[in-house]
Amino acid sequence: MDKQKELEIEAATFRRLLQHLDDNKDVQNIDLMILADFCRNCLGKWYKAAAIEHGVEIDYEEARERVYGMSYSQWKEKYQADATPEQLAAFDARQAQKGGCS
Repeated sequence: MDKQKELEIEAATFRRLLQHLDDNKDVQNIDLMILADFCRNCLGKWYKAAAIEHGVEIDYEEARERVYGMSYSQWKEKYQADATPEQLAAFDARQAQKGGCS
């Protein structure tokens, strides 16, 4: 496979991941952190880092908007539920075990 085709496939895969997350807004970021040690905010950080690596200046809020499909504040207001005590305990245990996302 040539590099351009690989890049196109990776980009399509990332778009599919974003669509999947958008289609499953009921999955909270804390759930993602507990299970997979990353969340939508991590994707925003990674997006920003990759943009900068490629000479594109983008701030964190712009990057998160790409991931969330809207501003983070809008998404949070519409879709983010308060974490349950059980979620917080599981998150704390995960953080102690792995150290969280980067």
